[in-house]
Formats: sequence, structure tokens, C-alpha cells
Amino acid sequence: QVQLVESGGGLAQVGESRTLSCSVSGSNFIIQVMGWYRQAPAKERELVADIITGGPTTYGDSVKDRFIVSQDDGKTTVKLQMNSLKTEDTAVYYCHIQATDTNNYLRKDYWGEGTQVTVSS
Repeated sequence: QVQLVESGGGLAQVGESRTLSCSVSGSNFIIQVMGWYRQAPAKERELVADIITGGPTTYGDSVKDRFIVSQDDGKTTVKLQMNSLKTEDTAVYYCHIQATDTNNYLRKDYWGEGTQVTVSS
């Protein structure tokens, strides 16, 4: 069983910074991708940033040059440093991993429950 637990959401003012953290636990899986998505009211869930193991980091166009995604060496934590926050960054942020279940070698997507980030002017 894989569990993702997010922390760090809350209220922020325009221009401030905030860091989200996601702790991954469980057994019998190998992570290929770690990252963050977000969903604003009445909008579809969108990619914020992700890291491919041994590969590139990808950022959504709206957060490039402002947000930084990182993971620890053990791939048990993925963080999202959000700088120069804007009101349009208000959304529920979801931690996401794509991992291979070593019991059946199927690749699956796993999601956290989400953490609200609200940016006010």
C-alpha cells in the first residue's frame, strides 16, 4: 500500500513564498515519477511540476521560473517551493507519483488527498 501525505498548504499573500512537502511511504514499489498537480475551482487538474527518475524536470507554463520541485535521494519526499505567488495560484495541490508495483510489475498512479493553497491580494 502506497501512501502520500501532503503538508504546507494554507494562506499566503501575493508575492510571498510557500513550500509544500509530500511524504511517500509503503513497500513493494519503484518510483518513476514524482511531482505535483493542482486544481482550481471549475478548472481541470493540471501539471505543476514533476521529476522523472534519471530524467528531466517538467514545469507547467504558468509556474516556470517561479516554482521549484525537488526530491530527496531516497525518493521518500518531494517538495514544491512556490515563489512570487499570484492569486491565480490558488488551488488544491495534489502530490502525485507514478510507480511500478513489484508484486505484478504494473505501473500505477498514486495521489495524495490534496492541500489547499489560497493566495490573496
